[in-house]
Amino acid sequence: MNSNTYRIVPTAHDDSTAKASVKDTANSLGTHDTLRYGQRNLAEDISLGNGLQRRLDNWEETQDNLKLYMHRNLYGLHAPVRLMMERKLVGYDPHFPALKQSNIHLDILMGRDETLDVADIFADSISGP
Repeated sequence: MNSNTYRIVPTAHDDSTAKASVKDTANSLGTHDTLRYGQRNLAEDISLGNGLQRRLDNWEETQDNLKLYMHRNLYGLHAPVRLMMERKLVGYDPHFPALKQSNIHLDILMGRDETLDVADIFADSISGP
């Protein structure tokens, strides 16, 4: 059994975003080898987010993965597949500029119908008069 599937809290560091340092990409002169490793991007070199910020960014995804894995163990493989299919169908949003944008169906499927966010309260004042 994979221990990552029952993870309640996201990890503090993301292993998939590990970047090579200049020391790893240096050529014989000690500078970054652009031909082999591509151009350097200073925005990627500077890590602005800390562990807490990454955990907060991945909180909903981790909780959703936990719920889907629990549904899989309880009801079988069809339950999370069906739920993801329903989310995809409900999430399709053709653009109608004259109508107010609200997707209560997706909120119900995601379990967000019982929570209040800032966007729920201030949605009209943020979008404009």
